[in-house]
Amino acid sequence: MSGPIARRSKVADPSPTIRVLGIDPGTVRMGYGIIEASVHRPNVMQYIECGVIAIPGRKPRAERLAQIGRTLREIITELRPGVVAMEEAFYGENVQSTIALGEARGVALFLAGDAELAIYGYPPATVKSTVAGNGAAGKSQIAFMVKAILSMRRAPEADAADALAVAICYLRHVAAERTTACPSIRSRA
Repeated sequence: MSGPIARRSKVADPSPTIRVLGIDPGTVRMGYGIIEASVHRPNVMQYIECGVIAIPGRKPRAERLAQIGRTLREIITELRPGVVAMEEAFYGENVQSTIALGEARGVALFLAGDAELAIYGYPPATVKSTVAGNGAAGKSQIAFMVKAILSMRRAPEADAADALAVAICYLRHVAAERTTACPSIRSRA
């Protein structure tokens, strides 16, 4: 009996994905959140993990920064993001707080650079506006919107929600850039 030979068709690889590590920097509480999306559909996001690296404020700042660095390195190694999105420093009235925030960002920037990850920064008002539609949105509103966007069962704690919001901000900006750069994508959305 002769007949057609069954050939195994190669199934196309699933759409490549972007895994984003969002960071809300701080020296006592550093929020982190990981989400993933298809490069072709960056507005369709999947929650992976989030949490807060919490170090007692009574410890010396150098010790807190070292612990944050060790923990963040473990997160990067284990969860393997391809991109880091971080809230940019803002200038508050308390100079010491601004300096501490800059030091925490420095630790995260060093680790992301050391892992050869692309790094993007967004001002807090841009993150809030992108996620909640209001650049002055409060923490509870951000947590509520993050929960809704990522279809989470419950809202994450504030610093983790802020970190996820930064990651969402990155993906929404990628989606906007793709739509602007390629009008044919606009009609598919």
